[in-house]
This record gives sequence, structure tokens and C-alpha cells, in this order.
Amino acid sequence: MNMSSSSKKRPYSMIARAEAAAATGERLLAAAWRHFATRPYEEVRLREVAAEAEVTAQTLHARFGSKEELFAAAYRWFGQDEAASRPATPTSDVRAAVAQLFDRYEQHGQAILRMLSQEEQIPAVRQMTDAGREYHRTWAQTTFAPLLGDLRGQARQRRLTAIVIATDLLVWKILRLDMKLMREQAESTVADMVLASPPVEHLSERAKRTEPGA
Repeated sequence: MNMSSSSKKRPYSMIARAEAAAATGERLLAAAWRHFATRPYEEVRLREVAAEAEVTAQTLHARFGSKEELFAAAYRWFGQDEAASRPATPTSDVRAAVAQLFDRYEQHGQAILRMLSQEEQIPAVRQMTDAGREYHRTWAQTTFAPLLGDLRGQARQRRLTAIVIATDLLVWKILRLDMKLMREQAESTVADMVLASPPVEHLSERAKRTEPGA
């Protein structure tokens, strides 16, 4: 009777431990992201991250190892949430798509810039920032598919590249942080850049008209 009761309790205790471990990991990653996103890498102290997550420093090290490994894990955790929060859906409403993009940049832009500043020092972060660039290109290609129309080959790639650049985080940085434009002005500028990116055929025709003797 006792053995039967014990065997029934064991799966529940295993599930409870797994859930507790997952919750601990989530708290640690969330705390780590808050610290790394708001402070220089060198100033982040693992004991402070552990304290915020309500665990010991030993638990943090057991789960994530070194500071560099925790940094990479926190960035990966954020990236997964970012991808889920910015799904790619084709739209003809360029200004609405840019507004949604700015929602993310306004909330997380400076944190991502801080992460990017570490990509040359931490190989694992460089791998993730490269993946982030690829994700952004895929997002732009899907979201602004109506603007690409029936373009093919080099013409399509050149127009897509212009759109990817126009919607890049660094353009947001230049407009909002460096030039200190109001958000509405910055959004309008990016939307105009996206809408104004002409197909290569149009560029070719324009070039022909400006050639000597044309």
C-alpha cells in the first residue's frame, strides 16, 4: 500500500521539480536581460542578477556557467520573445507596419544597441546578432511583399535590400537618438524611404534618360 502510494507521488514530485526549475531559469534570464540591457557588460554583477531572481550565485553558475554564457543565453531568450512579438504578415499598409516596428524599437532599441556593442568581443553574441539580421531581412521580405510585386532576380534583391536598410535598427537610432526627431517624424521618414525604394528597372530607365545624348 505504501509502495503504491509512493510510486503515485513520484511522478507528481518530478513534474513539480521540473516546473520549479523552469521557473527559476525564466527568472534568471529575465533578470539577466534587465541588467545587461541597461548597464555596460563590465558593470553587471552575477550576484546581483542572482539576488534579483531570488536564487543563490551558486544556482546561477550551475545553470548558466560563466558571465559570457549567461549574457548569450539572455540575449537568445530576448530574441525568441522578439521574434514572437514581431510576426511577419504581408501588408500593403506600409505606415502601419513601420509603426509596429517602431513600437519594438522604442521599447527595446537601446538595449539591442547595447547587445550589438558586444558582438565583436563575444562570439556567441555575434552568432545571434547575425541571426537577428537574417530574421529582419526575412521579416522585411514577407511584410513588404506587395512592394516587391513581380520583381525577380537582381531587381528584387536590390529593392529588398533598400527596404531592409530603411527599416534597420540603426536608421531608427540615427533618426530618434542622434537627430532627436519626434517619433511621428521618424516613422514618416522611414515609411517614405520604404515607399520610395524603386525597382531596378525604374532606376535603369532614369539612368538612360540622364546619359549624354539621351
